[in-house]
Amino acid sequence: MVDVLSGRLLVDKAGRSVEAEEALQNKVVGLYFSAAWCAPCRDFTPVLCGFYTELLEETEPPAPFEVVFISSDHSAEEMAGYMRAMHGDWLALPFHDSYKHDLKKKYNITAIPKLVIVKQTGEVITDKGRKQIRDKGLSCFRNWLEAADIFQNFSS
Repeated sequence: MVDVLSGRLLVDKAGRSVEAEEALQNKVVGLYFSAAWCAPCRDFTPVLCGFYTELLEETEPPAPFEVVFISSDHSAEEMAGYMRAMHGDWLALPFHDSYKHDLKKKYNITAIPKLVIVKQTGEVITDKGRKQIRDKGLSCFRNWLEAADIFQNFSS
């Protein structure tokens, strides 16, 4: 479980709550700092969707990867609409959870979009997830998995 989200509830696209420990257990986690109003975010989100879908739906077994969206939207409605319209089936920190400010500070988020890939401990594997996905595609996941010290029977 990613320690930085321990004890938190996350929400899926449909608004259902899930416990972070359960959802993130033994997975490489991408913390995706983004917002609907941000043009570069709207440009990268479909790329991240494709990456996520390939890793989870087109590999057997599914890759041990999860994205957690940390919203910089102006309202809960804007966040929900962005998730429904553009996001993959990943999770999000609820809009009203003020912990998002702590996460932005912890991971030094000064601009969005930002995809920070973290180990189970919350330690950063890379804060250049967006660039790595654009430059290397699925092959970057193998490096993240090795750095995360998660032992799974995954092959890309």
